Amino acid sequence: MKISGAIFAGSSTRVSGKPKRKLPEFAFIGRSNVGKSSLINMLTGRRKLAMTSSTPGKTKVVNHFLINDQWYLVDLPGYGYAKLPDRMRRELTEVIRDYIHNSEEMRLLFVLVDSRHDIGAIDVDFLSELGENGIPCAIIFTKADKLGPVALERQIEKDKAILSQTWEELPPMFISSSSSGSGRDDILDFIESIL
Repeated sequence: MKISGAIFAGSSTRVSGKPKRKLPEFAFIGRSNVGKSSLINMLTGRRKLAMTSSTPGKTKVVNHFLINDQWYLVDLPGYGYAKLPDRMRRELTEVIRDYIHNSEEMRLLFVLVDSRHDIGAIDVDFLSELGENGIPCAIIFTKADKLGPVALERQIEKDKAILSQTWEELPPMFISSSSSGSGRDDILDFIESIL
């Protein structure tokens, strides 16, 4: 898939406030500093479409970006912020849950996992919740350029083994690097196949 147009279409904290135009939606979520904004910018070929930040919890709303005038790329707030006050954490959880469970246009949720570390319990729990609720998802291992090929393969196999303890059949998986652009074509082609 070639991306010829990517424009900001609106922010919301509830499904009722999302853009009125009904189009297929592909959403992206992950823990803080997993590289979500960088990945979105890499996929769309727009350096500053999603704002990157080293501060956890930067995205506090659901952002819709209109792609090729055909579908929305949806940037969700992250989950698992240890440093946020409880009230703010609860509010973000509500925003995320409302979108995931109530957006009828969402075709797939991409869950981003940092390929440099063992998949966290919070990621495993989040993915299990998606599976239990029948929410279609895929996993993107980010920052693949930070490990050598052998270490990367070993780490992903380890994560698959951890997930296999709770999943009969693993969701689709992709390996990406925002720096090198690897994984871009695979992810966009997968979106295109669903469209």
